[in-house]
Amino acid sequence: GNRRWAKERGVDPRLGHKEGAETLERIATYANEIGLKYMTVYAFSTENWKRTKEEVGALMKLLELYLDKFLNRESLRNIRIRLLGDVEGLNPSLRDRIYKIVEKSKDNTGLTLNIAFNYGGRDEIVKAVRKISERVKNDDISIDEIDEDMVSNNLYTQGEPDPDLLIRPGGEVRISNFLLWQLAYTEFLFVDKYWPDSSKKDLLEAIYRYEKRNRKFGGK
Repeated sequence: GNRRWAKERGVDPRLGHKEGAETLERIATYANEIGLKYMTVYAFSTENWKRTKEEVGALMKLLELYLDKFLNRESLRNIRIRLLGDVEGLNPSLRDRIYKIVEKSKDNTGLTLNIAFNYGGRDEIVKAVRKISERVKNDDISIDEIDEDMVSNNLYTQGEPDPDLLIRPGGEVRISNFLLWQLAYTEFLFVDKYWPDSSKKDLLEAIYRYEKRNRKFGGK
């Protein structure tokens, strides 16, 4: 909803993305303070390359700016940052910053903040299938050994639990190719508020509404 937030205010879409990034910083910091262990945000999809060259360039520059900002912090507030997506296709300067922030924060024990950048759910599954197929081809494993755990362990989110709650802001009622495998039993919450307008209070409200759900995981 960053672009629609900007459009409704008659401002440049780049300002919407900037406001969205600042909202992410506030909410991620708060999520860490209240003890959440994992949070994943969709920053840039594999389909977003279809946007204008100017907007894509602005998004790349914005990510570089915020990575530099985090890199200059001593402790990163104990937040561990991971990037989900194909970073090899990014420009070397941005890719280097990503590797540095992941390395710097790898031993932090607070919130794990997954930033899905150049990410697509289908692309993630295809890459996992290719890795598993290569192991079968090399006789490292048999086809009969392939199970759900093996697929999960070949995704970008390897070693992490599946999400408990998906919050989709901006009034859209779809998941837009996001974490397709991991969301099998996730609770969904669709809200009308645009992401740049989201607050700490909205996060608490989402958690409260989640706690009211009765999760059955396919059972009674």
